[in-house]
Amino acid sequence: MKTKFSLTIAAALLALTAFSYGQAGTDVKKAADDTGKATDTAAKKTAHVTKKAAVKTGDATATAAKDTGKATKTAAKDTGKATEKAADKTGVATEKAADKTGDAAKTAAKDTGKDVKKGVKAVGHEVKKPAEKTADKPADKPKEEVK
Repeated sequence: MKTKFSLTIAAALLALTAFSYGQAGTDVKKAADDTGKATDTAAKKTAHVTKKAAVKTGDATATAAKDTGKATKTAAKDTGKATEKAADKTGVATEKAADKTGDAAKTAAKDTGKDVKKGVKAVGHEVKKPAEKTADKPADKPKEEVK
């Protein structure tokens, strides 16, 4: 009987141990399932927030691109207008400078012409004087022509 009692106790302990391990396995599985659900929920919420942030970032990028485009277009127009004004002013200044250069060249040519005329007149006067003096002297008698 002692043996039978010992075997019954051993069988009871063995069954209790198996039940305990089974219960622990169920508890671990339940905890893993709960963790999985929480992870899934957190992942979904994170994905949703990330998607919203991406949309907002995209919208902000598009707005910035539009604003940059507008600013670039305005700057290009302003640069074009400034360049056109500068070209006009340069053209006017160049025309004035050309006129002044032309006037100066014309004046220099007139002055040069007057000086040349005076020089020619003076030289002509000097050439004329000896000719007049020579004309005042009696000319040598022409030699008779040899026949």
